[in-house]
Amino acid sequence: MDKKIPIKKKILNKNDELAADIRRLLNAKKIVALNLVSSPGSGKTSLLEKTLAAMNDKLNMALMAGDVQTENDARRLMQAGGRIVRPIVTGGACHLDANMVTKALDEMDLDGVEVLFIENVGNLVCPSSFDLGEDMKVVLISTTEGDDKPLKYPSMFRRSSAMIVNKTDLLEYSDFDIERVKKNAWSINVDLKILELSCRTGEGLEAWYAWLVDMVKRKKQRG
Repeated sequence: MDKKIPIKKKILNKNDELAADIRRLLNAKKIVALNLVSSPGSGKTSLLEKTLAAMNDKLNMALMAGDVQTENDARRLMQAGGRIVRPIVTGGACHLDANMVTKALDEMDLDGVEVLFIENVGNLVCPSSFDLGEDMKVVLISTTEGDDKPLKYPSMFRRSSAMIVNKTDLLEYSDFDIERVKKNAWSINVDLKILELSCRTGEGLEAWYAWLVDMVKRKKQRG
């Protein structure tokens, strides 16, 4: 009797094959690919808007904006100065997958691009399982959420390389504890890079920009 292969495993295997192709393409072009993941409303689009405004003349950036039903985020990014922006509307799916990213890349001119931002659908569960060919996942949380998020969604924090805590300007209005969220995050992933910032006030954004520049420098120096 043939051994049955779970559908989910078959889907993920195909996804991983496509992700490997994406990674080879982006590595050959020395492009840093960051998969931005978060709950809805944590500030992914706001962070990208600020990044475009501050770094458009310093880094050549391309962006994919994933959303369930609209192209609203993609329009925001274009209005913020994004020169290469590709919307991905999933039509109901709660995450991006490597097939969607492959199709989007086919419609993008990557010559000279240094950073590719993939803004995933707002969700801390499903996107953790899907490799998009990125160099790393960057998970965003905000001080308007619980500081136990890393404990509630360990898979996402375990598979991310960096965590951004946004909306630090609202700390005095919530019970969110910065030190506690760091402790919770590092209990899941001891190597997690943590950045604290406020897209509203600009506090901490320079450290984020410097980190991006360093990622690009490192990528160009490899092989």
